Amino acid sequence: MAHARLSLPRNFHRVSLACYYPPSSRPTVATRTFASRRAAAISTPSGLDSDHHLSAAREWAARLNSKAITIPRDICEISFSRSSGPGGQNVNKVNSKATLRVPLKSLLPFVPQLLHAPLQASRYVAAKSQILVIQSDESRRQTANVEACYDKLHQVLKSIAEDTIPGETSQEQRDKVQKLKKAANEARIKSKKLHSSKKSSRRGSYDD
Repeated sequence: MAHARLSLPRNFHRVSLACYYPPSSRPTVATRTFASRRAAAISTPSGLDSDHHLSAAREWAARLNSKAITIPRDICEISFSRSSGPGGQNVNKVNSKATLRVPLKSLLPFVPQLLHAPLQASRYVAAKSQILVIQSDESRRQTANVEACYDKLHQVLKSIAEDTIPGETSQEQRDKVQKLKKAANEARIKSKKLHSSKKSSRRGSYDD
């Protein structure tokens, strides 16, 4: 006995699901978006590239380079642990390794706002705790390693400032830019006049 073959529409599965689940209770697929920590941190608030912020950042960087300003040590925490670095018989026996920890919430008020985002994205900052951590075990003496940590902190801030703050344009560079703009404007006017002259000559030939 031959059996009749039941043909189903191609969208049977979708139709059946639509019938089974009311619109308000249909299952939805949860989606998640991921953004890298660095990309999120570097997004700079609008207005930070204004002349005021740039001037303040440049002045701060100049004072930092000359060591006219330093980060207050009372916002920093120093701890010691056993060192694996040089030290002869003292290696792994004396707590000479220094670790400097600076909470960003305490550090950022002493840093120009223009540098906040790149500082938060620094490899020295622990993401979860938002604490900047620097270590040194270059010496067998605790005091030397402590000073090395503060020197590294200074270098970290200096490097971030150099990478972030654009240099001030010199008068010579400004004059050069003005000359280029003037030459480009003159070339544009000349091209426009030439184009207009060609159009006029074509009209004259048509009139003849």
